[in-house]
Amino acid sequence: MEIAATVPVRNAEDLSLAYTPGVARVCTAIAEEPELVHEYTWKSQVVAVVTDGTAVLGLGDIGPEASLPVMEGKAILFKQFGGVDAVPIALATTDVDEIVETVVRLAPSFGGVNLEDISAPRCFEIERKLIERLDIPVFHDDQHGTAVVTLAALRNAARLTGQGLGQLRAVISGAGAAGVAIAKILVEAGIGDVAVTDRKGVVHSGRDDLNSAKQELASYTNKTGLVGSLESALDGADVFIGVSGGTVPEEAVAKMAKGAFIFAMANPNPEIHPGVAHKYAAVVATGRSDFPNQINNVLAFPGIFAGALQVRASRITEGMKIAAAEALAAVVDGELSADHVIPSPFDPRVAPAVTAAVAAAARAEGVARR
Repeated sequence: MEIAATVPVRNAEDLSLAYTPGVARVCTAIAEEPELVHEYTWKSQVVAVVTDGTAVLGLGDIGPEASLPVMEGKAILFKQFGGVDAVPIALATTDVDEIVETVVRLAPSFGGVNLEDISAPRCFEIERKLIERLDIPVFHDDQHGTAVVTLAALRNAARLTGQGLGQLRAVISGAGAAGVAIAKILVEAGIGDVAVTDRKGVVHSGRDDLNSAKQELASYTNKTGLVGSLESALDGADVFIGVSGGTVPEEAVAKMAKGAFIFAMANPNPEIHPGVAHKYAAVVATGRSDFPNQINNVLAFPGIFAGALQVRASRITEGMKIAAAEALAAVVDGELSADHVIPSPFDPRVAPAVTAAVAAAARAEGVARR
């Protein structure tokens, strides 16, 4: 990574414009009319990519310094796929309130905040508190980016097989950041039912070992009242979504509904290997680039932030996320096949489609400021 100027500094005249004394005129203008900061600085074009290094990829809690390569990679993807500048910020604290206070103090320099690789359930509280305190978009990509792409792929899988979301019963393996967000967006989008499982089985309101995030999750999922293990929940299920790791026994997969959808997204080892999944499923997706239908966050977050920044949105709403998913799904609407329910990250249509849909949704929902 590097930071590059957009204008040359070739001589004394250029220097006097880029820095003193000319820059003072811009400072004075912004002091008198704060909204001009969006016109005369990079604020509305740059995102902070913030982590505490506690949940980095599949590596776990490796600390802020070791997380930097991932944050730099994320910044590269922002620029490559969305035209958005991003700055990696790795924080030397895991305290929720310290992280929130630090980001709030940094916020004047940025147009948005992308939270990354922060462990659950802390990530939920951090995001909620930052949304409450800031008037710029705050987006935890591990949650919502995964959720948006999953919804897009599921919409297209359903279309391919002539079904609606309302006809489907889904089971999610993993009640962490991604699992909670996927459940929420599927409910918002009208899924027939969705049950989420953790290490102790189905998350339901009768359990007395749930943290606050899982208690909330239990309040709007699992309408059929399932209890017990992941394997028992899969009996007759239309959809499996894996965001947890581990291995699902083939016997449980075999009991899913005929023509089911299996999205086994753990990396590097999917919860259900595609070779097994294809025996029973109409559509199979993974998180890997060497199999068809990769559920990859890069399909979502560059365009979501580009759209939000374009209209200076004050936040990213559920409606904006669903609009992003619908736009992403529509990119391959006329090209659907079992091995192509989601576009490639390198499809040049993706970012413009998501950007436009998110900007339009922000205006429709009243969070756009231009």
